[in-house]
Amino acid sequence: MAPGAEATSGDAPGPWGRTVLVTFDEGIAWVALNRPHKRNAMNPELNDEMVRTLDALEGDERCRVLVLTGAGDAWTAGMDLQEYFRDVDAADDPALQNRVRRAAADWQWRRLAAYHKPTIAMVNGWCFGGAFTPLIACDLAIADEDARFGLSEINWGIPPGGVVSRALAAVVPQRDALYHIMTGETFDGRAAARMRLVNEAVPADALRARTRELALRLAGMNPVVLRAAKTGYKVAAAMPWDQAEDYLYAKLEQSQFRDPEQGRSRGMRQFLDDKSFRPGLGHYTRG
Repeated sequence: MAPGAEATSGDAPGPWGRTVLVTFDEGIAWVALNRPHKRNAMNPELNDEMVRTLDALEGDERCRVLVLTGAGDAWTAGMDLQEYFRDVDAADDPALQNRVRRAAADWQWRRLAAYHKPTIAMVNGWCFGGAFTPLIACDLAIADEDARFGLSEINWGIPPGGVVSRALAAVVPQRDALYHIMTGETFDGRAAARMRLVNEAVPADALRARTRELALRLAGMNPVVLRAAKTGYKVAAAMPWDQAEDYLYAKLEQSQFRDPEQGRSRGMRQFLDDKSFRPGLGHYTRG
């Protein structure tokens, strides 16, 4: 949970339940993984609730920006080894295994990485193993300087599970990624910022305020254009240049067609005619 914040499902009724808490604040949906007694380890119940939560918030006008954090002193310690692995394996039910794995992958990267609204990971404590997938799937990330990160799977005789390695390859330089994958050594929020796993690291007592400042800035932006900009970057990153050019021009035209604010026309008018907007000097004003 965001430090200093009270988050109860009763404050914000919805499809979330015991393991996911949601509160709203000026366009920000604070979504907290809520298994503090297990350092918010992700079990099948939590994964199912997160799928429903993301579905609900996508159409909820109270949510213009989603902040993902954890209750207590952890962001999430990764997958729940007992409930997600041992208990599911013991059931010897391939259909159950498929459903459990599908729900985890659905919210942790498929849905979160392509979410229509801006997402920020606020890493307030432990972040281990499978936690790296939703962390990297979020658009932006702010961490407590003293948060602990680790890929400890090598110490148990297994490689990182799921798509953790693929997620790391998307944002972390190879030398840093392989060092921690191969040694299992932990690192703090400062190191996470240096290797670009997170955008920045701040003291614990400034974490919520800095995250809120960033979230409010995103919440005040044109949502159609913001979505086109972030989606365009993520999709075009995997394309050859010629395809990316065609795709990004299509996204530009799509955003103009779908934008009720007509942000492009307004911005050009403020820059060229009114002389009221100068990038870096003045502020664009939304209608």
